Amino acid sequence: MKTSAFLYPWDVVGDPHAAARVADLGVRQVTLASAYHSTRAVTPRHPGHRVVTAEYAAVLYPPDERRWAGTALRPRPQTWTASPDAFGEAAEALAAAGLEVHSWVVLAHNSRLGEEHPRSCVVNAHGDRYPWAPCVARPEVRSYLVGLAAEAAVRPGAAGTELESCGWYGYAHLHAHDKVGGVAFGDAASYLMSLCFCDACQAGYAEHGEDPDRLAASVREALEPVWAGAPSPEAGWAGVRALLGARAAEATLRWRGHVARTLQQSVVGAVRAAAGAGFQVLLHADPEPYRTGANPGVDARQVLSVADGVVLPCTGDDAARESVLRPFTGRSGVVAANLNIVTGMGGSPRTLERDAAHAASLGAGELRLYHAGLASGPDLRAVTEALAKLDRAAAD
Repeated sequence: MKTSAFLYPWDVVGDPHAAARVADLGVRQVTLASAYHSTRAVTPRHPGHRVVTAEYAAVLYPPDERRWAGTALRPRPQTWTASPDAFGEAAEALAAAGLEVHSWVVLAHNSRLGEEHPRSCVVNAHGDRYPWAPCVARPEVRSYLVGLAAEAAVRPGAAGTELESCGWYGYAHLHAHDKVGGVAFGDAASYLMSLCFCDACQAGYAEHGEDPDRLAASVREALEPVWAGAPSPEAGWAGVRALLGARAAEATLRWRGHVARTLQQSVVGAVRAAAGAGFQVLLHADPEPYRTGANPGVDARQVLSVADGVVLPCTGDDAARESVLRPFTGRSGVVAANLNIVTGMGGSPRTLERDAAHAASLGAGELRLYHAGLASGPDLRAVTEALAKLDRAAAD
């Protein structure tokens, strides 16, 4: 199985041994961030630093000022890595170590954008704005995301790209100093908290036969028991239908599905136009169409007609992997299983050999390892051993 490890440019820039260390894991490819959200990340092996604080969502290369001239929404360049082109410098070092580089582009997840342009954000049924979640139904947001994807994906040295958050973002968010754990939202309630009621989405609901004011009131009413402490349904889409009512739930999904599909078509089309033939475009995705976040929901029957493939979250037990991979079993296109290898973040590097084999039995043809820059030394040694065993098994 072709295996790629995720990396940030700051894992490589300034560390002359980083590229060789990644190649020694046994991976053939690196998925290297070119546009990323704000984060605080450890760099356990870097000779010059141990913690990098990316203070805002930024591009990790010099943006083309001609592309963005006169636009209100535009990417911000990073300031925390001592390189004018951190992606380019890291990509060059990785390629010299024999690794194929693909860009890693985070799209609809940007707190800086929401702070500077609050009207661009998702607005929940209570009227609260989510500054980390640009509303992908808004024309100005869609134009920005299409331009960002084309620029950030097609960097010198990149043979392909993986697009994260290419769809709806919602309530769930690892925010600085989060204080939201007092109310336990399940899967269905989180969907209701993720529904947007900005003017663009209100018009969209109306187009699909729902009065937006009545719909917002229904959402608030459905959530009231959860706010009061009642157990939150965890029954997936059936739970959403039970909370909101079947007709209203389906109307929201039709609107949001249309928005996400057309955005993905526009974004992938722009990347392909900028890159030319042979450039691989994958979407980070979830096979449940109502899901939001870094892996937004898609229709498994449709998405592989848009992109070259999908990267699916596969960390967890066998049942969790089956629920994510099974809808793609037997379909043409790249299906990559994304496995967390950082023990401290809930990953299981010591079961990587088994988990990878299970993913392959369900149709995954490639692996993604999250995240070679964040993992500890023991985690990386476990990964090296597991990949070597997988290679020997494939050769036998």
